[in-house]
Order: sequence, then structure tokens, then C-alpha cells
Amino acid sequence: MQLTLWTYEGPPHVGAMRIATAMREVHYVLHAPQGDTYADLLFTMIERRDQRPPVTYTTFQARDLGGDTAELFKDAARDAYERFKPKAMLVGASCTAELIQDDPGGLARALELPIPVVALELPSYQRKENWGASETFYQLVRACAGPTAPPPGTARQARPDGQRPRCNVLGPTALGFRHRDDVQEITALLGRIGVDVNVSAPMNATPADLVRLGDADFNVVLYPEIAAQAAGWLQRMFGQPMTKTVPIGVGATREFIDEVIALAGLDPALLPSELTARAVWYSRSVDSTYLTNKRVFVFGDATHAVAAARVASEELGFQVVGIGTYSREFAREVREAAQRYGVEALITDDYLEVEARVAQLQPELVLGTQMERHIAKRLGIPCAVISAPVHVQDYPARYSPQMGFEGANVLFDTWVHPLMMGLEEHLITMFRDDFEFHADAAPSHLGGAASEKRPDVATVDTPVLASPVVAGAAAVLAAPSWAVEAENELRKIPFFVRGKARRNTERFALERGVKTITVEALYDAKAHFGR
Repeated sequence: MQLTLWTYEGPPHVGAMRIATAMREVHYVLHAPQGDTYADLLFTMIERRDQRPPVTYTTFQARDLGGDTAELFKDAARDAYERFKPKAMLVGASCTAELIQDDPGGLARALELPIPVVALELPSYQRKENWGASETFYQLVRACAGPTAPPPGTARQARPDGQRPRCNVLGPTALGFRHRDDVQEITALLGRIGVDVNVSAPMNATPADLVRLGDADFNVVLYPEIAAQAAGWLQRMFGQPMTKTVPIGVGATREFIDEVIALAGLDPALLPSELTARAVWYSRSVDSTYLTNKRVFVFGDATHAVAAARVASEELGFQVVGIGTYSREFAREVREAAQRYGVEALITDDYLEVEARVAQLQPELVLGTQMERHIAKRLGIPCAVISAPVHVQDYPARYSPQMGFEGANVLFDTWVHPLMMGLEEHLITMFRDDFEFHADAAPSHLGGAASEKRPDVATVDTPVLASPVVAGAAAVLAAPSWAVEAENELRKIPFFVRGKARRNTERFALERGVKTITVEALYDAKAHFGR
């Protein structure tokens, strides 16, 4: 086990909580000590839900360990059923409670509750959050849909004539990155194609909905990390095929539509012709041409990292210089993607390794999680968030999907705008000697009244502190100083690459033992890295 400041995934019982919170009429009884109830904050504060998760904690304390903690669990489970009247119950232990081995599943079965009780065996010290969500959803699907499964070898009946094809949309959870909006976008897209949604799960589904999963003709897997295991079971038991393409980006959305048409047995000629995205035109417009071959580093869960790299490379003309994931269960898919771009995949859940790789590659844009947002900010690199884990600002009130054609528009705006702001700052810098925009002038939006430079207002040319990361993750303990003339010359470099120029020059100076960076050293470094 490793102590860390940040973590990409929580323990598996948090994944189980994401499933329970996403669904309706499900309750989760968690055997946990006092102090393990922090997970409520993830949903009420970060996701900004208007109600707490449907979770009951036993909340035993140190003094209870000398008594009967098993009886505490039984009382909590019995009280939760009487109070909330769920249609299905999940029972399990937190990472700490797992150590006392009270067997929540056996204790719950002894209560003989008149509802399905799903006992979760989630090894907290071997597995993590997404695996816990996947396992929980799989066990719920088996418990609810299993009794309606046909005998093995039974041929699937053909869809009645005149009935529109139906699918299940699988994977969206609570605390997922834009899952709510993705479901809305893909449901609308399927409807325009001519496919009805039978059940969307786990988000907003009930145990009764899970019973009906077998009625669909096929399954749409939006998030393989969550739904691939359950979809595989449905394929074996009900003969339901599943989609393989995740519709993130214009190209993938078109491939997804083709795949759905094939699975549904529809006529491609009847496909609506207006299905497209504004991003297709915008990415070819004159404003975007300067973005071509911008170097981008991608990191996140496997689904979003692989999709983002494809969009960046094929649709926006970026150069993918690095790709990685913390989803070890899907490392193969990320490594295959890395081979397509001629880079080495980074498979790690240690954010310090990610920071070192970003510092080494010096990309011009980072696409990652909230951890990469902090890393990029520290290194002075533009960043856009593409994957969980995320923070409160990544759950916007507006409609902002990542999937489908509207999702492609959102991606274009989100990724390009950090770079466009760099161009805007550069234009302002070009006019720094103008009466209104010179370095000592107050910001123009304050009007002519503020004629003197205010000490509390920073300008675009405020010197940037020396980078804390040089040559990988090495600390700058003896960073060279900058001569005044060199600092002034550095200001002439465009804003959006100035940080990179500073870091490269400092690294150049350190490697050669230069104590003070002069104008000559600055241009020597430029010539060295420009070869």
C-alpha cells in the first residue's frame, strides 16, 4: 500500500456506492467504522446532488471491537429495510471493516429479508473504485435478471414485424464524468436512428428495470470500465450482442451509428442526413489552422484516454506525444493505442510519475483528470479535463456531453479554447508598447480612470517563477538566475510557449553549469532545442 496526496480511484466500496446512488429503490448497507463515512461528500459536494446517497453505515467505534460488531451490522440492515423499504439491498464492508471479517453477506441472509440481497465481496487491498462499480453492477444484473434468463442453448426469438428495435444503454453511474449528459445525447441519437431504449442502467434504473434487460435486442456499452462485465453476461445468457465503439468524437460516433444499424438490422439508406457536428467545420476553419501539430499529452481512464487521443490526432490535427491511464484492467487497449501514435504508454496510478512524464515531454496541451489540471497549472501548460476523477467545476449546470455529435462540439470548445487564449495573450503582448496595452497600463476593461499601474493587478508580462520541475521530476535546488536583459528578451516570446522556453533554457543552463542566464545563453538554448 502506498501513501499519497492524490488518488485516481477510491477503494472498491466507493464504486459500489456509485452504483447504489445512481439507481432508484436500491439501498447499500456498509459495514464501516466511524471515519469511513466520508464518501457522502463525493456526491453531495462534488457532484452537487440534492440528496445524500442511499447508504446506511454501521459506524462502529473502537470500543465496539470488544463486543459484537456482527450484531451491529444485523441491526443496521434490519433498520435500513424497515425505514427505506428498498426493492433490493447491497451489503458489504469498507476497506477497514474488511479486516474484522464479520461476513456481511452471511449476516444479511440470516435476516431473511423479502427482497434480493446482494452480498459484495470487494477486496479493498487488491482492487479499486471502477472495478468495484463493475462488480457491483454485474452482481445486481445477475440477481435481478438471472431468474428470467432462458435455459442454456435457447435460440433468441426474432423481433416481431413492425416493432422498432430496442437496446439497453449500460454504464452510466453517479459521480461519472458527464454521464448524465452522455445518456441524454446518445438516447436522442438512437431515437433519430430508429432505435428505442429499453432500459438505461444503472443510472435512474430500478431493480424491476434490471429484470427487463433481457427484452432488448442488443446492448450499448457506453463505459466499458463499468458495463463490459455485465454486458458479457447478458450476451451469454440472453444472446444479446453489444456495441464495441464508444461514441466520443465525430469519427467514432459515425462508426457507432454504423454498428448500431448493423445490430438493429436497419436500412442505412434511411439514416437521417443531417447528423453531423459543428466541430467538423470549425476544426478546418482559418482560426484553427495554427493549432495543427500542437503536441498533446493524454491521461485518464482507458475509455476517455483512447478516445481523446483519436479525436486529437484525427479530427483536430494535434500530435499525440504521450498517452496513459490509471485503469490497469484496460492497459492492453491503451498500449495498442500508444502503438498507433508511436509513443510509449504510461500505465500508472501514481500522479508523480505522470508529472515527471509531462515535464519530460513538454507538451503544448494536456488532456487529463483534475490531477493533470493541477500538474499542468504548476508547469504553466494549458490543460482540459477529459476524464474522472474530476472536481465540482466539471459538473456544470449546462448541458455538456462528451459523446455524440454535440459531445464533439463540446470537446472542440473545451480543448481549443486554452490554446486560443494563448494566442489572444500573444496578440496583446505584440501591442505592449501601445498607449492602452503597454506593460505598465491598467487593464483596458477598467477604463481610463485607472491611469497608474495597480499593484494588485497582474499583467500578461508578469515574470513567471522558475519551474519547479526541470529535466523530469528533479527539483530545481540550484536553478540559475536570470539577467535583467534575458528576462526582457524572454518577454518577447509568445505567451503560450514562454513557459516552455523558460524551462528549456533553465535545463540547458543547468546541464552546462551556467549560473546566470544571459541573452546569449537564451539564444544558445533556443538553437540547441531547435535542431
